[in-house]
Amino acid sequence: MLQYIPPRRTRCVRVPAPALAVLLPAVLLAAPVPGAGAHSLFNSAEQTIGDFRMQVATLPEFPQVGEASQILFRLTDRDLNEVDRFTVGIRIFFNDQQVGAVPPRSVDGGHWEMDYVFETSGNHIFKVDVYDKGERGLLTYTFNMSTQSPFGYVFIIAITAGAAMFAVVVGYVYLPGRLRGR
Repeated sequence: MLQYIPPRRTRCVRVPAPALAVLLPAVLLAAPVPGAGAHSLFNSAEQTIGDFRMQVATLPEFPQVGEASQILFRLTDRDLNEVDRFTVGIRIFFNDQQVGAVPPRSVDGGHWEMDYVFETSGNHIFKVDVYDKGERGLLTYTFNMSTQSPFGYVFIIAITAGAAMFAVVVGYVYLPGRLRGR
């Protein structure tokens, strides 16, 4: 025999709208996304030729003229598995003139780093030659790398100003209600 059970009355917790406006985006941003992963390199570029993909990045994100910068390289196959062993050489150009080079060397593992000092401000072209891969035995990847320019400062200031304005708006909306409640 079935018996009717009346529903219980539950109390709802009221959350103020400003708190909800802050908490909801925070919860959504903190929720894990399946299958998503962060890119492992800062200020990076990548290029695929044939069955291989080369990634390059700089550290610091915006290289400074006259200061040592670390340049990170990574070679993977199409499935993003690092290539175990290969030979690589690098040619560095500025204004269509070669200003530096790294002679061919053997690399164990799919990534390596090199220190480089940019002597002049502007766009530098890095031609990364990977030997013993591809149909002709040579793959040349070309990357543009720029040194710090006023744009870098403008970008950082714009992001900081935007975050400050967001904090002011949230404070203006949320704090008066909190202060009146005291």
